[in-house]
Amino acid sequence: MCKVFGLMAVTAAVLLAGCNTIEGIGKDVSSAGKTVSKTAHDAK
Repeated sequence: MCKVFGLMAVTAAVLLAGCNTIEGIGKDVSSAGKTVSKTAHDAK
C-alpha cells in the first residue's frame, strides 16, 4: 500500500511539474483520472 501511494505521489508530481497553464493541469488531471478508472475497471 505504501509503494502504491509513493508511486501515485511521484506520478502526480511529474504531471504537475509538466503543466504550465490551468488548461494543462485540467488535461493532466483528466488523464490521471481516466488511467485510475481504467485500472479499476481492469481489476474487476
